[in-house]
Amino acid sequence: MRILAAWDQPDQMELLQVYLGLGDHEVTFVTTADEVFALDESEQWDVVLMSIALPDVDRGFEVLTYFRRSLPDTPVVGVCQPLEVYRIIRFMTNGMSAYMIRDTNNDYLFMLLNVLETTVEAARAAREQKVLERLREEIDAVRKLQESMIPPLIDAPLGYQMCARYEPSQIRVVGGQPVTMAGGDYYNVFNLDENNIVLLVGDASGHGMKAAMSIMIMHTLVRMIRTQSYKDTAAFVAEINNQLAQQAVVSEEGGFITMLYAILRLDKHEIQWTSAGHPLPLLQNLDTGEIRPAVDGDPSGLPLAIVTDVEYETITTSLPPRCRILLYTDGLAEAFPEGVDDAIHQFGEKGIIRTLKESTELSVSDAMEKLFHDSNEFTQGYGRHDDTSVVLIERMKV
Repeated sequence: MRILAAWDQPDQMELLQVYLGLGDHEVTFVTTADEVFALDESEQWDVVLMSIALPDVDRGFEVLTYFRRSLPDTPVVGVCQPLEVYRIIRFMTNGMSAYMIRDTNNDYLFMLLNVLETTVEAARAAREQKVLERLREEIDAVRKLQESMIPPLIDAPLGYQMCARYEPSQIRVVGGQPVTMAGGDYYNVFNLDENNIVLLVGDASGHGMKAAMSIMIMHTLVRMIRTQSYKDTAAFVAEINNQLAQQAVVSEEGGFITMLYAILRLDKHEIQWTSAGHPLPLLQNLDTGEIRPAVDGDPSGLPLAIVTDVEYETITTSLPPRCRILLYTDGLAEAFPEGVDDAIHQFGEKGIIRTLKESTELSVSDAMEKLFHDSNEFTQGYGRHDDTSVVLIERMKV
């Protein structure tokens, strides 16, 4: 620890050096205000120890003011005579971190090092808390920007019910306080024309700022390219992939995005879709109770932004009356309690299917609520560790 001591009693310096130098601490002494003002401002100290009378209280206050300006992050500990205690209030309200009172036997000198070390630790903790609060503010700002891309309301066409939901992950920090993170999940629902509705879910690898920025880039590209009215889902995904592969923000450090892009064709009551490394849609027959992936096998292509010129497959799935189809990101399935092997003990596709079966008689909005509730309950109060986006569509009875 580097200690700067602005001391008004030169005859005590040798004794102070002994007390403060314990543990290889480095101590530098100055004895007048002028020496303080002549210090090299590029020098850095862990803590400042000063007499408030240097040589008098008014001059000492000038010294404190100098320290607060030149060393704003360095804590200052003051020392005063018993009769000067009432003067210390001025110093404490203007940035002094702590103070000690001199006693006639100088026993306070034995406590100085402990007070300095405690003050440094407290200042460090306060700085960390300040950084944490700033991080929370920045995360919240990015998260709100991210959430602004997600449509707040979805209008279902005649004969259908539709709903969608996004929920960010949470982490627990010092004191168990939850922080809602910016993340890499995304969904969008929009009309291409009166007969075709686009359904899209995406998930950027990783968490935090980079994942959120990756999704923002993809969202921008989708908005630009969708005006071309791609009705071949594989061609659309291939074009998005080629564009994203050129974006260093997305692809650096092995980053990628999984996406499922689908078009609901109202005139044919079918869904045409393409997966880029994304979980497959689940198709539910509300009459028979059967729930299965929307296609046999796994036609998923590579996730986006890994390499260019990837060929993707277009799948067509018929939607008979009284059926539901679920599009989701892996945050829904990969929910798990704290302290277990998450690779084994996950909510998983089995949990999703179980909840869908239990939701057959519920509306799609209530079924959506139950999916999120059951997935979260599975974590035993710890919350999902990944963002979650879900789109649920029901073709109603004819």
